[in-house]
Amino acid sequence: MFHVKPSDFPAPPPAAERIFGENVEKAVAYHLSLATVGSQRGFIGPREVPRLWDRHVLNCAVIGEVMPEEASVIDVGSGAGLPGIPLALARPDLRITLVEPLLKRSVYLGEVIEQLELSNARVVRGRAEEKALRAKVGKAEVVTSRAVAPLGKLCQWSMPLVGKTGAMIAMKGASVHEELERDERQIRAAGGGRGEVIQVGTELLPEPSTVVRIPKVR
Repeated sequence: MFHVKPSDFPAPPPAAERIFGENVEKAVAYHLSLATVGSQRGFIGPREVPRLWDRHVLNCAVIGEVMPEEASVIDVGSGAGLPGIPLALARPDLRITLVEPLLKRSVYLGEVIEQLELSNARVVRGRAEEKALRAKVGKAEVVTSRAVAPLGKLCQWSMPLVGKTGAMIAMKGASVHEELERDERQIRAAGGGRGEVIQVGTELLPEPSTVVRIPKVR
């Protein structure tokens, strides 16, 4: 796959095999790509390279715990493929569209999809707020994202891509409760319902991930 030497990097944590199953070798290859190509191209900061497994790859993969089986998923502002690529590896039943506006990042995502032979993922270049992009990707049961924008703005971008019975499931930090309260009007104006904060990966990771699930109500 990628022309790197696994011996140059730490072995994956024990949780990786439980999370990725038969795709664990592809997860290792993706980790190595982020640590080398991703870092060289400026998608991953040098300080993040030693923490890629826990802070980026594994904590993104576990958000699949709260997604329905065989769901369609749109990853808004995918960047270097987070959370979409780990999610596609951990949940091969999902159909994932990676939305990324920047050319160099969308090219990288296409390379990763091809090299990892990910049949359940595709990349579409564009911005979620653009009508042309929305027409191209359609609607999904789940729209996800990671560190893209404040919650109110994120709902404005994401909710138009959510199907009638779907939800936005976004990765957020410790301030998510404050964001829910602060941006309540924007969330409702975008068509979102009451937000639910959920911890995922609690049985697998030393530091679980936090997501907020906001259902589409109109």
